Amino acid sequence: MTLFTPTSETEAAQIVADLALTGKPVTIQGGATRAGFGRPIQTEATISTRAISGITLHEPAELVIAARGGTSVAEVEAVLAAKNQMLPFEPMDHRTLFGTSGEPTIGGVVAGNHSGPRRIQAGACRDSLIGVRLVNGRGEAIKSGGRVMKNVTGLDLAKLVTGSWGTLGLLTEVTFKVLPRPERSLTLLIKNLDDGRAVAALSAALGSPFEPTAAAHLPAGLGRPVARTILRLEGFSVSLEYRIAQFRALLASYGEIIVLEGEDSTGLWRGVRNVEFLAAPEDAAIWRISTAPTRAPGMVAGIAAAVPGARWFYDWGGGLVWLAVPPGGDAAATTVRAAVATAGGHATLVRAPREVRASIDVFQPLGALAAVTGGIKTSFDPGRIFEPGRMYAGV
Repeated sequence: MTLFTPTSETEAAQIVADLALTGKPVTIQGGATRAGFGRPIQTEATISTRAISGITLHEPAELVIAARGGTSVAEVEAVLAAKNQMLPFEPMDHRTLFGTSGEPTIGGVVAGNHSGPRRIQAGACRDSLIGVRLVNGRGEAIKSGGRVMKNVTGLDLAKLVTGSWGTLGLLTEVTFKVLPRPERSLTLLIKNLDDGRAVAALSAALGSPFEPTAAAHLPAGLGRPVARTILRLEGFSVSLEYRIAQFRALLASYGEIIVLEGEDSTGLWRGVRNVEFLAAPEDAAIWRISTAPTRAPGMVAGIAAAVPGARWFYDWGGGLVWLAVPPGGDAAATTVRAAVATAGGHATLVRAPREVRASIDVFQPLGALAAVTGGIKTSFDPGRIFEPGRMYAGV
């Protein structure tokens, strides 16, 4: 395996052009914190982005930041925090799930479209991304977007490459719109609700005008012996006191509301964001399932009845289910896929042993979209050298 560590976009483009001429398949590596995500692949070279790093633009008054692809997420967040700003989409950190120790990169966040609990209020990573630079499979440097939201006509390349897992190109720079950091943040907690009532409570809260920025449910046994239904409120203190009172009235039928602040609150949401409650045992398969919140409890109940030992929790008001199932490979996967299809959702196998990821669909099967996906791959990477088969066989 040949390792390349370019220090600039120009150098990276030349490396890719040379690999394209020989047809050598290549994987892209940032902080190596998510190497176990996706189908196992065989490549002859690795391009590391760790030396293509640094903040290239930060205009606090315009709420814009740009960074090279290999810049650590920690560096981006530190620069923003110094100006009381933040990335809106609260990117997930996979190190706890995968047991890795590198530093997640901002290019890797875009490649996976990683978004945390605040997605229900601020949108996903792709919704904040307003510009990218990347090297395609021909070794050409491409730029799309810029420093303002309304800067794209025709194909929105930034949105297209977000979540493509490096299969379309090597990200060398990304630009985001950011948000002011809230003055105060707290959590409202209700104990002992079952899944159905918890999702009903979260739906009532999200349908109110009182703007929760996160909504999740942790069944009993995930960090505590009792079930916990949680809402996050952020903003100015005066506003928060009013909204707490409104939620006490709105959710009175669901039980007493407990208010958490400080590390009790931030640590809880960090655990939700990073799926820390399901990280052990490390050989359990972890699924990420999206569906309509009202369908989620029934879907989960069906899976739990068929797969003994399954554990789960809900984020995004019930619209995102994180599910852990004991090692079992095809049988559990078939059950999960069938239940998700019945619920009208889609599922991604985030973590599993290599042999399991090699034998089943990791990402949601494409169906009729397979031809479109293949065409997009060919237009960006005609030699199909980038991450071949990482998402789908032949792509």
